[in-house]
Amino acid sequence: MRVIWLICGLTCVALALIGVVLPLLPTVPFLLLAAFCFARSSERLHNWLLSHKTFGPMIDDWNSNGAIRPSAKRATTLSIGVVFGISLVMGVKTTVLVIQMVVLSAVLIFIWTRPNS
Repeated sequence: MRVIWLICGLTCVALALIGVVLPLLPTVPFLLLAAFCFARSSERLHNWLLSHKTFGPMIDDWNSNGAIRPSAKRATTLSIGVVFGISLVMGVKTTVLVIQMVVLSAVLIFIWTRPNS
């Protein structure tokens, strides 16, 4: 079972790294899931992730009080706006735009109602 948790953790870290450059792929949720998986598979990788200079503080902020840094909130809002703008420019169907608007609005509401770290 430890091998399965390890593979899941490594997959989540890979997806989080991809999410750093792709606007709609979330980074922090994958890091939280990776920490969860590593806690069950590899103490060394779990400690590495929690002590990582970039990722560790985000995980700690969320674990301690469900907080998201204001800079992350702003970056997320900007990337969501850019992605929606690209959809408009590309002439995506109205139905898809409405679905995208509802989902992205829900994401923004969730993010901006979390406490600041």
